[in-house]
Amino acid sequence: MNLLVVEANELNGQLIESAFRPKRTHVNIIACSVGSIHALRLIKDKKPDIALISAELQEGTYEGFRLLRELRSLQAHTRAIMLLSSHDPALVVDAFRFGARGVIFRDEPLETLAKCIHAVHDGQIWANSELLGFVLEALSRAMPTVFRDSNGLNLLSKREMDVVRLVAEGLTNKEVSSKLGLSEHTIRNYLFRIFDKIGVSTRVELVLYCLQEKQPQNNGASG
Repeated sequence: MNLLVVEANELNGQLIESAFRPKRTHVNIIACSVGSIHALRLIKDKKPDIALISAELQEGTYEGFRLLRELRSLQAHTRAIMLLSSHDPALVVDAFRFGARGVIFRDEPLETLAKCIHAVHDGQIWANSELLGFVLEALSRAMPTVFRDSNGLNLLSKREMDVVRLVAEGLTNKEVSSKLGLSEHTIRNYLFRIFDKIGVSTRVELVLYCLQEKQPQNNGASG
């Protein structure tokens, strides 16, 4: 099967390519990319069976999630697997919500990645019991995502905007609290209020919303 690797940097892509060079895995890497725009072009031109997409790409911490969403909108036959560095349940759930057919972590062995690729290629969803637990928990409290205001960031206070800016840079709650001199509990409360004002439910949705607000609205897309 043909695999496209979309990684955070060229070195990571080369390491994966080298690991799959022996033919025993029956995986043929047709190209590597470090950016979402280039990756979308490769998907359109080369039509790979599987795209292995890192959550973090050259453009930013959560750019891989935006690529997942773009890939789903293409309605291409390419199936996506999300590569995560963190076992954060929210990231796992968002990966599946945005169209991934499997989730794999960087600390898992090559053999597991190969099994994941083959399973997704065969039309299966790759998720172990831990991942399924994350998804089921999210489904039990799921709420639809509705952006309440096209200029939602204008609804935020200066302190809330400080929190948003640091979250968009990929900082954890602990790191944000350290930067702002506030407790983690206070940061969580800020995030809950921010989510409610904008109409999102996760950190990834918040970052993608911010990216959407920064882009010029000349692409004909409707929000």
